[in-house]
Amino acid sequence: MITDLKNAHTQFIKQLQSRKRAHATIVAYSKDIEQLLSFLTDAGKKDIAVISREELEAFLKKLAADNYTPKSISRKINSMKTFYRFLKTTGIINTDPAGDIEHPKYEVKPPRILSKLEYRALRDACRGDIRTYAIVELFLQTGIRIGELANLMLEDVRETELHIASQEGHEQRSVPLNKAGKDAVNNWLAARGNTPAGTGKSTALFITKTGRPLLIRNIRTAIDRFFKIAGIEDAKVNDLRHTFIVHHLMSGTAITTISKLVGHKRLSTTEKYLEFIKDKHIEHVKLEEL
Repeated sequence: MITDLKNAHTQFIKQLQSRKRAHATIVAYSKDIEQLLSFLTDAGKKDIAVISREELEAFLKKLAADNYTPKSISRKINSMKTFYRFLKTTGIINTDPAGDIEHPKYEVKPPRILSKLEYRALRDACRGDIRTYAIVELFLQTGIRIGELANLMLEDVRETELHIASQEGHEQRSVPLNKAGKDAVNNWLAARGNTPAGTGKSTALFITKTGRPLLIRNIRTAIDRFFKIAGIEDAKVNDLRHTFIVHHLMSGTAITTISKLVGHKRLSTTEKYLEFIKDKHIEHVKLEEL
């Protein structure tokens, strides 16, 4: 029986959804496999079961020729291997041509930890933008993920904590909200206004001028803009989360406590940050005092 490429892709995505994989993960896998299958289709291939390792390697060579970085190619190899493991497990194929394909070597950059001057500059840069300032403050004071921040609802803001709903494989949790974070959120809420029934305005905590929920890409764009204004180079939104973790480790907060606060599934994930405490270039300071 011939299993066409499109059908194999559809079955793979359904399997990821049934396992409740994170939405962003499913989208990434889907795009990677679509790109692979488009290459194979252009090469005249129709049956997924007859694809050889040589053809998969030809796809990877094309990626390199198209100036994809080794890191990006490695990620696509991960998607490819996951896809082919699914095909073999479900009996769609008998042999796995992706099994022995090796990842290219590349340097893994350590997390970017903002210095005292940098996060002071970031705060100063966005202080005139009440919404962005509240977003930055929540990242720095709670260490939540960007997806978690985007999904915050009005009712998730409590008197002294934030409620983080269960999502994408992460359990729900409560995160303490200190004075700096609370003040920034309260200022935003005053500017945001209420959400009376029937107005069409979203009940999401952070919304656009038209009342729609602020999307992850909107948050990234806003923070990236203020990184540039503040003169902070090579930084990303997630580096605010890294900064939260490292500075709390430096202040002596128990690693088990930090792990729970940021929602790490494994303590070992938090332990990896311990090596950055030894970095003499990082000046410890309580984030809320800046």
